[in-house]
Amino acid sequence: MKYIRLINLASVGVFGMVLSVAFCDGFRTRRKRMAVMVSMAAILLLQGILYFRIGPDMIESAYPLITHFPLAVVLCILERRLLWPVISVLTAYLCCQLRRWMALLAMVLFAGGDTMQNTVELVITVPVLLFLLRFIAPSVRSVSHGTVPMQCQFGLVPALYYGFDYLTRIYTNMLLEGVLVAVEFMPFVCSVAYLVFVSQIAERERVRVRMEQTQNSLNLQITQAVREIEALRESQRKTSIYRHDLRHHIQYLSACIENGLLEQARGYLKEVYSEIESSQITVFCENEVANLIFSAFSGRARDAGIPITVRANIPQVIAVSESDLCVLLSNALENALHACQERNKRGLSGTIEVCVSPKNGKLFLEFSNSCDGNITFDHGIPYTDSPGHGLGVRSMCGIVKKYGGMCDFSVKEGKFFFRALL
Repeated sequence: MKYIRLINLASVGVFGMVLSVAFCDGFRTRRKRMAVMVSMAAILLLQGILYFRIGPDMIESAYPLITHFPLAVVLCILERRLLWPVISVLTAYLCCQLRRWMALLAMVLFAGGDTMQNTVELVITVPVLLFLLRFIAPSVRSVSHGTVPMQCQFGLVPALYYGFDYLTRIYTNMLLEGVLVAVEFMPFVCSVAYLVFVSQIAERERVRVRMEQTQNSLNLQITQAVREIEALRESQRKTSIYRHDLRHHIQYLSACIENGLLEQARGYLKEVYSEIESSQITVFCENEVANLIFSAFSGRARDAGIPITVRANIPQVIAVSESDLCVLLSNALENALHACQERNKRGLSGTIEVCVSPKNGKLFLEFSNSCDGNITFDHGIPYTDSPGHGLGVRSMCGIVKKYGGMCDFSVKEGKFFFRALL
């Protein structure tokens, strides 16, 4: 029994020290690994000597001084850090309780004694250690690169448990005697840690949603820019072709005129003119960004057979940045075009109307499109649970709010309206 307990004491020492080192991130060099191994061997040797000199019970009381403290000092020196090595030692101590609890469970289930507890702890030491090294240690090490408040928050529960375990189980019998404050302390700590965890998860989810909205806006800007570039390239390509073929057109027209085929010449001129007009970007307003967006979406609506009317008076210089204007106009037109395309799939007609103009020093926008009227609103904002939808509306509202403006969504007489003043 005495030797089983000694071997178990050595195994838990190795277990904790290996985990403490694994939770740190500065032992990639051979010199540091050798220093750690020598330090661990010295600590184990000290434990063995004291085990026979002062007994196992006294060793448990002196464990912080003969194991945890020197190990933390060695790690601080090798890592050249003060806080995280201490946290790693405390966290490793917390992980050691996995062995003890599993062994206690085996004792209860099989009505065993101290020998069974020590034996079970020995048997499960290596599997539990390998599991923690493989799946837990990398995540713990990643916390070491975080901010000091993050590290402190991570190490708070292990530190509280360390103090609680020694105060109520080793240095006193408060836990065994059932002192209510001692019994309820760790459930209290778990409750507080859980609430903090929930609040942080909620905050991270809000940050994730904001980042997703930003990413969606950036993707939309990139997509729109690609479309505009393609439209310009296509216009340039057709212009180059017509310039190259201009002499052929002139020769054909000259031949028609010389042979008195005036009607044929007029028809040919109309055909060439219509082709040229279809290849160039329509001018809707002075603002170059808005003009490109209106031109691109007008072309898409025309290709889809959706009538679109754009009345825009946007100066070249406005208070709204080009990127925000691009996202706002593109989202509004994309939503209107999508709604009309869905109606077309069901054999219904759809139209889009756009009106943008300065108003009292601000920019007034009104977009309307045909709709079925079955739109769900949440606090005045159109809501949909379809995957990938709804981000555009949030981006639009975010831009309007950014400039201290106002926006409104409504449905009236079979039309969906989006109005904004910013």
